[in-house]
Amino acid sequence: MKSQHTAYSILELALVSEGHSLKQTFNNSLKLAQKAEKFGYTRFWLAEHHNAVNIGSSATTVLIGYVAEGTQTIRVGSGGIMLPNHSPLIVAEQFGTLGSLYPNRIDLGLGRAPGTDRETALAIRSDFMQATHSFPKDIEDIQQYFSVDNARSKIRATVAEGVEVPIYILGSSTDSAHLAASKGLPYAFASHFATIHLEAAIAIYREKFQPSDSLKASYVMAGVNIIIADTDEEAESYSTSLIRMFLGIFTGKREYMQPPTAMTQEFREIMQHPQVHQMLKYSFVGSKATVKAQVKDFLEKTKADELIAVTNIYDINHRIRSYELFAEIMDELNAEAAV
Repeated sequence: MKSQHTAYSILELALVSEGHSLKQTFNNSLKLAQKAEKFGYTRFWLAEHHNAVNIGSSATTVLIGYVAEGTQTIRVGSGGIMLPNHSPLIVAEQFGTLGSLYPNRIDLGLGRAPGTDRETALAIRSDFMQATHSFPKDIEDIQQYFSVDNARSKIRATVAEGVEVPIYILGSSTDSAHLAASKGLPYAFASHFATIHLEAAIAIYREKFQPSDSLKASYVMAGVNIIIADTDEEAESYSTSLIRMFLGIFTGKREYMQPPTAMTQEFREIMQHPQVHQMLKYSFVGSKATVKAQVKDFLEKTKADELIAVTNIYDINHRIRSYELFAEIMDELNAEAAV
């Protein structure tokens, strides 16, 4: 077990549960962020997705502002903004504005993927493929817009200049690891669904990391699916909603987040399907004791500096309870590591 403190955070998709309105969904996201602040979470990130009936976080920057306004200390940001969908200038202006409204609390996580299907990506931006290739340059442009030196430029994001908004590189491949390392930026790996390259990407990032003005040493965040309840059986029941969600992704039949059912043999067989099993490899489901052992093993393997948890549970109160128990687990593991 590594001896340093491991931070813990939340990645939120504003999942729309069956029978819930968007207003209820957004209110629940804020309620969760407020609870997370009390539980000791470091940050609350919202993910950009489009054309998915069960995901409400498509207007990501709007929700970031909503959550930041309703909280006091927790960092709020994007996990991430899918940069090929946007102009770097507009991103700088939006996050510069957020950074001024909520000083030292806003994070800008940037990803290269579209966060949607190809047709929708092209509807968002007709030159999407070209924009994907310009991802490294677009990051540099955003950094320049935030720089005080940009005041001498002909093109300025005046509301961003000199505003403190840390940039994070999000990724699910070794390419993103090389990019984050070369730019000396913190690296968040999407291991809550993209599990294959986790260890290789972390190794590359740490080996190739070049210190920068913004970061002197490598910093790894890793995504994990977390579903905790009072008993293993209860947690397994909650996880059936997650299984059905991923099944909808594979079959192209997305639906609202479904209420949980009993864990059946059929669900267990779905979990053993090679694709599903691989994508949900880092899903820790069970009682507090069960999940604590799984998380401890994951940290020993990855030595991640921070875990960012995704808890896809139908009922908001069960979600909050799961996140409360996960915070207890992380506090206990950090205390044990400090001894």
